[in-house]
Amino acid sequence: MTSTTLFDLGINPLNITQPDLGQLWQKIPKPTWPTRLGQAGTVVFGVGLLLSLLIFIWFFCRIEPGSGEIAVLIRKIGDDLPPGAILALEPGQKGIQFEVLAEGRYFRDPYTWGWRIAKITDIPAGKLGVVSRLYGQEPAHGRILVDGDCGKAKLGDEKGIITTVLGPGKYRINPYACRVELFDALSIRPGAVGVVTSLVGADVLNGELAAKDRNTYLVGEGLKGVVPQVLDPGTYYLNPYLYNVVEVTLQSQRFVLGGEDAISFLTLDGFTVDIEGTLEFGIERDKAALITHQVGDMEDVLKKLILPRARGFSRIEGSKHPAINFIVGETRQKFQDNLEQHLRVNAADWGVAIKSVLIRNIVTPDAISSIIRDREVSVQNARKFEQQIEQARSLAELTRQEMLAKQNQEKVAAETSRIQAVIRAEQDLAVQITAANRELEVARLENQAAAAQAEAILAKAQADHDVIALNNQAQADVMVSQVRAFKTGMNLARYAFYQKLGPRIHSLLGSDAPSSFGGLFLPYLPKEAKP
Repeated sequence: MTSTTLFDLGINPLNITQPDLGQLWQKIPKPTWPTRLGQAGTVVFGVGLLLSLLIFIWFFCRIEPGSGEIAVLIRKIGDDLPPGAILALEPGQKGIQFEVLAEGRYFRDPYTWGWRIAKITDIPAGKLGVVSRLYGQEPAHGRILVDGDCGKAKLGDEKGIITTVLGPGKYRINPYACRVELFDALSIRPGAVGVVTSLVGADVLNGELAAKDRNTYLVGEGLKGVVPQVLDPGTYYLNPYLYNVVEVTLQSQRFVLGGEDAISFLTLDGFTVDIEGTLEFGIERDKAALITHQVGDMEDVLKKLILPRARGFSRIEGSKHPAINFIVGETRQKFQDNLEQHLRVNAADWGVAIKSVLIRNIVTPDAISSIIRDREVSVQNARKFEQQIEQARSLAELTRQEMLAKQNQEKVAAETSRIQAVIRAEQDLAVQITAANRELEVARLENQAAAAQAEAILAKAQADHDVIALNNQAQADVMVSQVRAFKTGMNLARYAFYQKLGPRIHSLLGSDAPSSFGGLFLPYLPKEAKP
């Protein structure tokens, strides 16, 4: 906006002369050299003050966490914290602040703020982090785990171990607010499952549950104890303060019955028999939690469930047969099948799968085994001799069959040769007949061609005859015409003679006497007509 004076409007009530600005500027006293130096000092002082301020801000107000670091802020002035509090959870409170500064560059007033540089929480692969909250209210009596996380603070937070765990990665967690412990991640190998035990929850014996729910090996959701669900092979990040996991293999286990572990029983006739063999078994997935908690590990399953059943069944079944039945006969195989069937049926209720039962050897007392062995050897020798006799008979029959086969082969060869000769003769006859027919056809064609050729010759001869006759007739007609023109034939002959002879006579010496040369032409002379 432009300012307007009275002089600009042409109004001069006091008759004041309008001042000349150029003259006024000349009348203003100019500063001397000392005054100019004072102004330069002022400028230098201002620049120095500005540089000092920048240096102060850069070195004393700058917060610059590097890569992999965080900055924890500490407020120096403000409201005091409540009794027992270690973190400032509300704006304006002094003390350690919950929020941290990530990597970067920040500026804070050093009078109001202090800070500490700390490392970020790095959880490597294959690990998990269990977070313990260091601030907040005391949890209820009996509780060791609290809810929430360390990402955001609330006034109602409780101190203690947080249920949620941290997986592999980098986290900006205030080390004055939460402490992180590293544990190995749970890895269930292939062929195994994880049996989970809940370490927190309601106690099954607190009297609030029904009697049928209290007297169980497995617990439901929200209760403390072994849960029925198992973990399949894989990697899991579970809080070790919340769950305890035991790996149970589902692969087949093999146990050798031998030595001290062999099954011994008394037979019907009072002899002691030892059975050596192999048992192969495994735990079913759906009942892995129950059998692990109810019985124990694989060794307990074998010694508490399978072997007692196997020994009891063997003693009962073995006492039904004499010792000789376990040396010879089919009792051994039948005993093995019955034992396997018995273990399969009973183990299915326990959650154990019997894969196979194999009896390798049955040890009997020498008092009967030697006699039975000798008898068995004699029987085997007799069977061997019978087999040799049978082999000789088979060899003779084989020789006879080979001779018959050779004879039949020769017969077949002779018959084949005869058939081949007949076939060749028939083929040669067919070839000769074909050749004769072909020659006959050729001769017939040649005959027809000769007849046609003869007819052609006759036709040509007739044509030549007709041509000659016609030519002769034409010549005769010409001669008749000429004779008619010359009156007589002699005149025509004389004319033809003259035409052929005249051109060839150059000179003639003789007389016209009849006896001379000229007399030859007398007959050709025309005769004078008679009056």
